[in-house]
Amino acid sequence: MLTDRQIEDYRRDGYLVIPRLIYGEQLAELRALTDRIVAEARGVEANDDLYDLEPSHSPALPRVRRLKPAIFKRYAFFHALVREPRIVAILQQLLGPSVRQYGGKLNMKSAAYGSPVEWHQDWAFYPHTNDDVLATGIYLDDCDHDNGPLLVLPGTHHGPTYDHHADGRFCGAMNLADCDLDFSKAVPLMGPAGSMTIHHARLVHGSALNRSNRQRRLLLHEYTAADAFPLMGVADFDEFNSRMVVGEPTVEPRIRPAPVRLPLPPANHQGSIYENQRGTGRRFFETFAGQSHAH
Repeated sequence: MLTDRQIEDYRRDGYLVIPRLIYGEQLAELRALTDRIVAEARGVEANDDLYDLEPSHSPALPRVRRLKPAIFKRYAFFHALVREPRIVAILQQLLGPSVRQYGGKLNMKSAAYGSPVEWHQDWAFYPHTNDDVLATGIYLDDCDHDNGPLLVLPGTHHGPTYDHHADGRFCGAMNLADCDLDFSKAVPLMGPAGSMTIHHARLVHGSALNRSNRQRRLLLHEYTAADAFPLMGVADFDEFNSRMVVGEPTVEPRIRPAPVRLPLPPANHQGSIYENQRGTGRRFFETFAGQSHAH
């Protein structure tokens, strides 16, 4: 359970790190299963419903940058981890008694070439009727300054929803020229393997290239209060309610003001955030070692 101080910190800053929440056999199984799924990308030639591949991927040399939400349906272990009691207890303190999983993925950030993620707000991708919306991240590996930690700008979840469009289309990356943020104040969320990060959906965050010889894998779960409904609509109500983690579903959305921009028209490269961000034309982070970055 979170302390009152941790809850206060989250409300003020928009993030927390819980050291070593997952450990022992559970952590070992998480790592081993992930290794197995990545190894099975050896025969995959293009992105599909499970794999999001690095640009340098080949079937002979599999390079995976993300495992997509299909992992939660295909693998009982990942489905169960979404509902891990230690995680659920924390979620209820922050989101209330009834919680739904919105989505999730496993970002790989492999040694020496793991792709960066440009500055963005999750809220730009999936605004809801209220902003009791957050993401947790479980580090599969020790994470420090060198292997591409999640970077956050404290307190930005109290501010505007920034423009994530380029040339009139959604691109999933902020236009840094149009915002007055000081990115030198970014805080790296670091910790040993099994640590869990939490960040509010409106918090500005990103991550740099992994320059180290160690991987930095992060299992992300997106959660909402059960009475937060996606503004882009619910395509399948039964499926929507099958993602309840704890408590009861509702047909009464709670509506609270929060600044919203819709991710429309959709990105030219619609897909994962990596695909969306191909359309940005604006790069803050280096995309591979040696390439200079432009602010």
